[in-house]
Amino acid sequence: MFSLKRIFILVITAVIISTAAFAQSTVEESYLRESIELMIIRETARSNTRDQKLIALEYIDENIKRNGANTSDEVRQTLDFLAREGKGSVTRENNRVVNNYPDIRRQAAKYLGQMKSAEAQKALYDIIMDENEPTVIQEAIKSLGEIGRNENNETVNRIIFVTRSFNRTNPDDLMAIAVIDAFEKIANHNNGIRDPEAIKLLNEISVNSGFKTVVRERARQLLAKLRSYGG
Repeated sequence: MFSLKRIFILVITAVIISTAAFAQSTVEESYLRESIELMIIRETARSNTRDQKLIALEYIDENIKRNGANTSDEVRQTLDFLAREGKGSVTRENNRVVNNYPDIRRQAAKYLGQMKSAEAQKALYDIIMDENEPTVIQEAIKSLGEIGRNENNETVNRIIFVTRSFNRTNPDDLMAIAVIDAFEKIANHNNGIRDPEAIKLLNEISVNSGFKTVVRERARQLLAKLRSYGG
């Protein structure tokens, strides 16, 4: 006859085995589900229609919200692809570009900022240097601010370069606001900004009558805030 103690041990062992098997099954199902989702995202993003690409971006948004820092790099690669739609990746019909979708590129730039990885940061560098659509560049600048890293002032210097190329001909309020917001987040992340060119750019914005009053005031406020760092 089994003793009560032996029966108890057998029951506990069975429960543990059953739980482990269920957990393993759940992990495998989750992995399979994620793999299928990534495949759908990849193939939908590479379809020929703008609507399908918008659907892919919706799937990506859900994936990033669910996985956060654990978001697959395959999602980043797909965003990199979408951020080049009509620029690096060009489709032509009768010598006419038919996949120039700035709204797709802008949204892809936004989601790259949410990934916060070094690879996403590099993709954003490429966007601001190669893009000519202001709304896409503004979103990429804001995303660089969301990531916050500024090794050797590289992020700040790239932002300054592209901003000056636009402001040289026609001051752009939205571009200036994107830069100010990005600089503020980078400063928060790095205990300030000590690049003289960044301070010079903010000073220029703060006194340039080509910008709206509210924009000039935001630049002045950030300059005042930067004085409090590294005291």
